[in-house]
Amino acid sequence: MSTGSVAALVLYAGSVLLAPEPIRRPRALAVASYLVGLGVSEPQLFLVLVLITTVPALGSSGLLDDPAGWWLLALAALTCAGLALLALRSVRAGDTVRRAVAEGLGEETGRRRPGLLRALHVLVAPFPVHPRRVERIADLAYGDAGRRNRLDVYRPRFRPAGAPTLVHLHGGGYVSGAKHREARALLHRMAAESWVCVSADYPLRPAAGFVDHVGDVERVLARVREHGPAYGADPDTVVVSGSSAGGHLATLAALTPGEPAFQPGFEQADTTVTAAVCLYGRCYGRAAGDSPPSSSLDLHAAHAPPFFLARGDRDSYLPVEGARAFAARLRRSSSPPVVYAELPGGQHGFDRFRSLRFDAVGDGVAAFLAGVCAVPGRRA
Repeated sequence: MSTGSVAALVLYAGSVLLAPEPIRRPRALAVASYLVGLGVSEPQLFLVLVLITTVPALGSSGLLDDPAGWWLLALAALTCAGLALLALRSVRAGDTVRRAVAEGLGEETGRRRPGLLRALHVLVAPFPVHPRRVERIADLAYGDAGRRNRLDVYRPRFRPAGAPTLVHLHGGGYVSGAKHREARALLHRMAAESWVCVSADYPLRPAAGFVDHVGDVERVLARVREHGPAYGADPDTVVVSGSSAGGHLATLAALTPGEPAFQPGFEQADTTVTAAVCLYGRCYGRAAGDSPPSSSLDLHAAHAPPFFLARGDRDSYLPVEGARAFAARLRRSSSPPVVYAELPGGQHGFDRFRSLRFDAVGDGVAAFLAGVCAVPGRRA
């Protein structure tokens, strides 16, 4: 076995060892733990990598004549076993999400367990693949910040009229990220189910600040309401969603519609939303240099729309306690449904891949939106 293969296998094994209980403090190690465990937390990708690394080496002449070869073979077997256990944990996400949706909506939803074909598809194709029945209209301008004020529209190829709209915002800690990165499997799925989906970029730091970030989200919402019908969207049913920093922005936009500080020059535009979906978003704390407050816990939640919140219980990048506190605050302060799903074994960034865990989240989002959106053909 080559030195590169040995090094890769040791890295995989260490990542698997860290995954069940990632490092949470200090901050630098927590971020490193997240980066190392990003692929392992959705284990099908790493399982393929381990097999690619080790299987060719098994045919090497003399590999098992050396005691070190047996140790490496044992390490590979233990790594695969650990990945299998992590995969079993990801399967549990389905029941967790179904219970959360049933509790939040007050009704049972369909039990969609992963079938063999679905599981095999996730195993061999962990990266989202654009479905043929969905078309993408790329790089539509919505502001004055050049390439960072662009959005993509995903819609069914049969181009329905009056379709509900999902607006998604990427993560990246306000300093990186792009509209084609997170939650693509969710965007593809909802578009295939007759939604019009929008994924937007926004200016990043240091060129933009907190007010600019939220203001651009409000611009996207205003543009969807004004121009969405040209793309088949219903301007009266607009859902905002986001991942990580985008989840934070989606939450703030949902709680501050019409805030003049965030809508300079378009104060009269309607930026209310029908519901909000927050995937491992920052639900507490403050953004640097924020004014007005950027903490969701500081905002008045009495008129909040329905919320769907999903967070991995092994998130080492953003502690899960903030999401729990925000869900509790929403339930105390507002009457619309609040769904909070804490995913077993889930890390930060769980929507980067097509996985059984994120498929379960997609099931939950679809059921939640069917329950809270007054859309023809769906539950009201």
